[in-house]
Amino acid sequence: MPLIACTLDATDFKARTAEIQNIASRYLQRVSRQSLSIELTYLPAAQAQLRDLVRKETQCCAFLTFDLRERGNAVVLVITAPEEAGDAAHMLFDRFAPPIIQRQLENAQ
Repeated sequence: MPLIACTLDATDFKARTAEIQNIASRYLQRVSRQSLSIELTYLPAAQAQLRDLVRKETQCCAFLTFDLRERGNAVVLVITAPEEAGDAAHMLFDRFAPPIIQRQLENAQ
């Protein structure tokens, strides 16, 4: 089993988080969280950036499963963590849909 931790150093982690949150602030449309997974629905314009992001994230967070698909007029990213990831998964999921962005999406509906 892969290590249940992000392998980025602090500087790279901060830069990656900024990249993820930039994509979320520009393209994220909907968020659905379960205990060990998060489903993120983005505008289609995010597809190339998301493909690149998933490629990078699979290298540093090998314990997570990333599933990126087109669904209708959207791009959906589902990230799933193993049972052993527990609280670490929630912290990593928060990077993809920070509470402030989740509140903005809820208020827009």
